[in-house]
Amino acid sequence: MTTNDSAGAAPAPETQAQDGPQLALQGVYLKDCSYEAPNGPRVEGAWNPQINLDLHTSVSTLAPDVREVVLTVTVSAKQNNTTLFLVEVKQAGVFIMRNLSEEDVKRAVGSICPSVLFPYARASVSHLVTQGGFPQFLLPPVNFEALYARSLAEAQAQAQKAQAAN
Repeated sequence: MTTNDSAGAAPAPETQAQDGPQLALQGVYLKDCSYEAPNGPRVEGAWNPQINLDLHTSVSTLAPDVREVVLTVTVSAKQNNTTLFLVEVKQAGVFIMRNLSEEDVKRAVGSICPSVLFPYARASVSHLVTQGGFPQFLLPPVNFEALYARSLAEAQAQAQKAQAAN
């Protein structure tokens, strides 16, 4: 015969999961995209463009524990001061962020969420460039954790500089 005595027992795993910090992806979607190739896929000389990559992350609150994170990826390719193509992709995701500290939310928005969204944005950029008649184009991997750590260090250095000026 067994008894179910819950006095002094650890909480059930479901309770721990609900009370602990949660970051969960609910959906991923392409929010906006644009592609421009002023001269089509015509290139003078050998294919050797200068690529410029710009990344930006924004967040909006949809509900108390639900946030939409948008990763904007802008890629421009120029050769001999002529724009070959310009692509902008806004890849969005809806994330549940429950029981996270303010610092953890900032880290999630600045590092974790963009890391989840980037492969989707990367595929969209590649598809648009290829559909535009250019050679296959793959963005290199991005270390969002390192970018986030660098932005924190820069913000801290600016705060110290401002304090020293006062």
